[in-house]
Amino acid sequence: MEYRKLGSSDLKLSAITYGAFAIGGTMWGGNEEKNSIESVQASIEHGVTTLDTAPFYGFGLSEEMVGKAIKGYDRTKIQLLTKFGLVWDGSNKGKGDFFFDAEKDGVSVPVYKYAAKENVIKEVEESLRRLKTDYIDLLQIHWPDSTTPIAETMEALDLLIQQGKIRAAGVSNYDVEQITEAREKLNIASDQVGYSMLNRGIEKELIPFAQNHDLGIIAYSPMERGLLTGKYFEGSSLKRNDHRNDYFQQFDLPQIKTFLDTIVPIANEKKITLSQLVLRWTTLQPGITVVLAGARNAGQAIANAKAMDINLTPEELRFINQELSKL
Repeated sequence: MEYRKLGSSDLKLSAITYGAFAIGGTMWGGNEEKNSIESVQASIEHGVTTLDTAPFYGFGLSEEMVGKAIKGYDRTKIQLLTKFGLVWDGSNKGKGDFFFDAEKDGVSVPVYKYAAKENVIKEVEESLRRLKTDYIDLLQIHWPDSTTPIAETMEALDLLIQQGKIRAAGVSNYDVEQITEAREKLNIASDQVGYSMLNRGIEKELIPFAQNHDLGIIAYSPMERGLLTGKYFEGSSLKRNDHRNDYFQQFDLPQIKTFLDTIVPIANEKKITLSQLVLRWTTLQPGITVVLAGARNAGQAIANAKAMDINLTPEELRFINQELSKL
């Protein structure tokens, strides 16, 4: 495994970071506790020391799974990344930006983006309890909240750093203008953003900014929620309540299948999976600090970790990029 410094912070994260969205179950067709915990532990055993979760993932369940999974491990050798700012329990009392309606226990609940100072403090205490720890390595705002001044949110994060409850602060889904405003109040370490072979919009402005301003980039959805594994084109079916039924419809699926068929010989020659090839490509892109990879069981977790063992030649990278340019 390779470990990389996160922006201006003193954190060193594993290049493949465990993404814990799916083990929360919500929006992913459910989960299985034993497999979830084993997937986290298998990741740690294979060098993935960094775990990224959020309160919204499973309405607290993902954080609880992570907390159970790391029990017995040396906490100082694990980096816990979590978030705040998506509220579903009504505690925001109608404040914040309405985001969408989510399904919880068979009932539709409204989810709000809400990053007021008192909510940040409240959510951190809840996350610490669920994670069974007394500090968080990196705390990130989950989505921008237009109803709360960025300065107010940064003030809360600064206070938490001073109290020793978080080691560093980051943002998620912020653009360059928002990051610049945030950094007037607090030297945030990173921005967590969507990035994949099919979603490279950040390369235009955000990546150059990050490279010039010592900002870490944490890439989420590198597999486009499983689409780039190729399994979807092999007759793999999704459960009714799996959000990907709608998500995948934004893509030109026949074109993506053609692209994957073109690069799969590289994977076959190296005796690796298409998923591992895609993950490794993503870790090698300029400006990308770490890449989130989810896993529902130990086997998937180990495969993700081993993606870092793959050597891609300059010629292979050029070929992949050439084929991508046709999409």
